[in-house]
Amino acid sequence: MSRSTDLWSYAEIARHINVQPETVRNYRRHGLLPDPDVVDDSGHPRWYADTIRAWARRRPGHR
Repeated sequence: MSRSTDLWSYAEIARHINVQPETVRNYRRHGLLPDPDVVDDSGHPRWYADTIRAWARRRPGHR
């Protein structure tokens, strides 16, 4: 199975799950978001799209 190489920021995750980026940051602060797959050179966390898609299917409050 091939893995997507797209890396998502807080904003891209927020768009995917229809919330504000601050909500995604809060998920991370509270340990509800998976650990980042990559931390870029600027220190910003990034997640593979596949990581987030899998998490989104089982995320807190997902209907």
